[in-house]
Amino acid sequence: MSTTQWILNLALLGWVLARNLGTHRVTRATFLVPLAVVVAAGAWFLRDLPTGGHDLDLDLVGVAAGLAFGTLAALLTTVHLRQGHLVASAGPAFAAVWVATIGGRMLFAQWATHDGARTIGEFSMRHQITGADAWTTAFVLMALTMVAVRLVVTAVQVSAHRSRSASLAEAGAA
Repeated sequence: MSTTQWILNLALLGWVLARNLGTHRVTRATFLVPLAVVVAAGAWFLRDLPTGGHDLDLDLVGVAAGLAFGTLAALLTTVHLRQGHLVASAGPAFAAVWVATIGGRMLFAQWATHDGARTIGEFSMRHQITGADAWTTAFVLMALTMVAVRLVVTAVQVSAHRSRSASLAEAGAA
């Protein structure tokens, strides 16, 4: 794994944790900033998708993992009212999901480029995965899906909270 990849992964982890740990007011930026990052990263990293052999199957595994981890991260975030404002709160369990996911990806990349290179090469040949670019694409798709799913689930939580609040306000006015 290159120094640039280490920096990108650690920067992503730091950014996610800084933006989400603790309690933060829900604003448009809560959704627009991560969405912009996903779109920009997707445009940058997914320009040439490997499609030979079973590369697309590997991509689907990456997307499925992103769906699972993104949903888990979102469910570990609570949305509630505080001092009249809608806020989102995330704690150590949320952080653990992100550290395990990004850390696991980094450990895999480090292993695959050193001691595990032969094992990954043999696995890739047996399963018709065309090479390192296919693995990179699957991990990028996992990360982007994780962020996108978390945004969607959080948006659903916010919408549900707003609907409940509106219903309670109507009931109180009646």
